[in-house]
Amino acid sequence: MEPLADPIAEGSRIAETAAERAVALRLMGGVAIALSCPSSRRSPLQRQYGDIDLATSSVARGEVSRLLAELGYIPDREFNTLYGHRRLYFADPLHQRQVDVFVDEANLCHRIDLRMRLEVLPLTLAPADLALMKLQVVETNEKDYLDLCALFADHDLTEDEGGVNCKYIAELSASDWGLWRTVGIVSERTEGFASRLPEFEAAERVIGRLRDLRSKLDTVPKSRRWKLRSRIGERKRWYEMPEEVH
Repeated sequence: MEPLADPIAEGSRIAETAAERAVALRLMGGVAIALSCPSSRRSPLQRQYGDIDLATSSVARGEVSRLLAELGYIPDREFNTLYGHRRLYFADPLHQRQVDVFVDEANLCHRIDLRMRLEVLPLTLAPADLALMKLQVVETNEKDYLDLCALFADHDLTEDEGGVNCKYIAELSASDWGLWRTVGIVSERTEGFASRLPEFEAAERVIGRLRDLRSKLDTVPKSRRWKLRSRIGERKRWYEMPEEVH
């Protein structure tokens, strides 16, 4: 079976095939947001999508590798042998596209454990996870801002998985000052982006929800580790730079 040319349709094909076979594999990143947010399909938030990002568990890693090979993807055998315990890399030479599979965690600017998040929704990670994957990246680009605007335009803040679970994000940030700081910085930048985006009718809704999220992050009780790290503040770098796999 050859991969489809449309990355959104192809991401859906991969996730649906995994669901049919009860394989713990979920879409994340821009393609997952496109499937979860109708606003991402319309101007001014509409954008082009390229690579496909997925999340799985170490237990399902072998099944995922076999599934992707069956669906027409070529594994990077050297990379997967060396780093497959935490990340897998596959290529679609037909469409010059890559598929990244994060195993157990997303280790980008901050380390986010995904093992307990793979069963929340059947095809994609939950809206809170999709938001967190964007909010935890320090060097945010326009595509990230567009995706965040779509998420917060289409999903209200909740304390469950019915929307963007702000309780979950706040609890993670309450024990990690660095994550708390990055989420705060990126959410403020996203507010500015939303306010300047021409003809964005949902701008005020997005800005309000981002401010409410920061308020939740600020008021949740913090751990002792968070308080100790906060004393150092930005005098020491609090994030890592995402790894490049190619």
